[in-house]
Amino acid sequence: MDPRPSDRARPVAARAVLVVTGVLSAGSVAAWLAAAPPWHPWMLYSLVDLTVGAIYGVVAWLTLSRRAHLAAWIMAAAGIGGAVSAAAAAWDMVRYRWPELDLSVPLAGAAYWAWVPGFYALIVVMPWLLPVRPLRAATRFTIGAGVLLVVLAQVCAVTVPGAPWALPLGGPAAAVRAAVDPWLEPALVILGSVAAAGVLWRRHAAPPARRHGLGWLAVGTLLLAAAFVPLALDPLLPVRVPTPAAPLLMLGAQAFFPASVLVVVLRQRLWGLDLVVRRTLVWALMTALVIAAYVGGVLILRAVLPAPSAVPEVVVTASLAAAFQPLRQWVQRRVDRLVHGDTGQPLIRRVADGLRDTDRGTPMLDAVADGIAASLRLAEVRIVLRGEPTHLSPTSIALVNGDRTVGTLHAWPRPGEKLDGRASTALTDLAPVVTALAELAAAQRDLERSRQGLARARDEERRKLRRDLHDGLGPALAGVSLALAAGRNMLHAHRHLPEIAAADDLFDQLVAEVDRQAAGVREIARDLLPPVLDDGDLGPALDRLRERYAAAGLTVRVRAPHLRLREEAAIAVYGIVAEAVRNVHRHAGVDHCCVDVRAVPEGLTVSVADHGVGIGAGAGTGVGTRAMRERAEAIGAGLTIGPARTGHSRPGTRVRLFLPEAAR
Repeated sequence: MDPRPSDRARPVAARAVLVVTGVLSAGSVAAWLAAAPPWHPWMLYSLVDLTVGAIYGVVAWLTLSRRAHLAAWIMAAAGIGGAVSAAAAAWDMVRYRWPELDLSVPLAGAAYWAWVPGFYALIVVMPWLLPVRPLRAATRFTIGAGVLLVVLAQVCAVTVPGAPWALPLGGPAAAVRAAVDPWLEPALVILGSVAAAGVLWRRHAAPPARRHGLGWLAVGTLLLAAAFVPLALDPLLPVRVPTPAAPLLMLGAQAFFPASVLVVVLRQRLWGLDLVVRRTLVWALMTALVIAAYVGGVLILRAVLPAPSAVPEVVVTASLAAAFQPLRQWVQRRVDRLVHGDTGQPLIRRVADGLRDTDRGTPMLDAVADGIAASLRLAEVRIVLRGEPTHLSPTSIALVNGDRTVGTLHAWPRPGEKLDGRASTALTDLAPVVTALAELAAAQRDLERSRQGLARARDEERRKLRRDLHDGLGPALAGVSLALAAGRNMLHAHRHLPEIAAADDLFDQLVAEVDRQAAGVREIARDLLPPVLDDGDLGPALDRLRERYAAAGLTVRVRAPHLRLREEAAIAVYGIVAEAVRNVHRHAGVDHCCVDVRAVPEGLTVSVADHGVGIGAGAGTGVGTRAMRERAEAIGAGLTIGPARTGHSRPGTRVRLFLPEAAR
């Protein structure tokens, strides 16, 4: 969908934020190097401002150039505010070193108030805006509370009593400010903790696809709130908190929070950010980590060494130089996995996992396509064989073996994204493997079609044989019986002769035998293919099977729901059940058995069980068993024959058929 007009990209504003933060940050660094002021722990706050200005300036430029969401504007405010504060502090250092440069500039006093709105909003407003979603009333209330805190903090920051740059404030307003100011940091910590808890709650309540990155965001928010704990507790403690505690915590939090925001954006694909994010995220993380490591290492070594010297700076600089490249590679690998998903060997593992899924009934090519899509973080991947309907997709890769096209691989990126070069390269590299799998799938498809054709031909032969027996041989035998009866009646006039009496008895036996054979032919015709199976209705056919064996002295208990199968499947299932019941009647030595048909989510299970003598250890595979296995293979079903384990003294026999849902 097209974004709302107010939410569209603002490339001019994005470039302006990048230029302002970049120029001010570079100027601050140059001023620091030129002035070389003596170290004081309060300078850590300026270092925090410099870090915030540099990192959030780039992140805001990146997001505003794609989407002007409120979160992007907050990051822009944080970046500009931090850069202005750092530049103001650097200008104060220049004035201290060269008093003759004490000119009236607009940066005077900005180090004390410019950072406030953006920094506070990062903690108490930003977490409620991600991920992008409709805001509930409770969320709007907490955002309103956060905005109110930001406004109060900004007013207090620009009205510091006695500051030469502060706005004048007197009367009741000054009293209100004096009452509110001590509670700003405690309120910030509380609202920040509530925001982190809100993120964790959304992570718990959201579906799995919407949880990505929210854990990172909750930790980043909590770290930023925790950075203000020393400032919140300082007026309440009898011993003052050491000055470096708060800025060091802020510096550490700023090494994590912007990365956590980008994790949410990337993992949930919110603003269509592409390859530049990978480089930006690596740069932001490396910048924050190097600054934090340098400052922390220098402070620790200065506290340990007995006398002032240049040793801490030299040792820390050398250590960072040695560790920079391995650290960058470590960060790069994890960012690549975050942005692009798993490639290389993990991608092959995903494909292998997809192949293993075929054992659970998933079509092979669908399972492989799902594995590729999940690994490369694509919306969808389809593998289409030659001869199947094609699809329009942004990326299509022909699967070719020699001069023969096997199929096509189609890929769709997630909404708001485009398929980058890395994903396209991975798909191209994987094409030969997919081609081999597509050829295997095509062979399986052709084999399945051939098997189904053979099954249909065999069923048609059974229908023809049923018609021949029912309409040809059966009536012929009935006619023979009638002819024999007529011949017997012709002899009744000479019944007193001994030879005629013997012939009459022979005719009676012949008539009875022909009638019995005619009934047997009709029974065979019904067993071959009951007419009710032509509609795929299995239940009535099993009921007739039960009635027929009840007349023969075998009780068949049938448990089957009302269901319709494909005609080929219904015929095959009935044939297997009929053969299993026939074996029970002939060989099991019992007077009852159970036929159980159950529909399960994966397909259909059919079992015929008895508690008879079972199958002997030396028993071979008979004609009936082979027929059952052939029928099962013809419809793609699995057949097992083994002990019933019914708890009786005899092992019994169970014939179990599993018909996958796709074959029903």
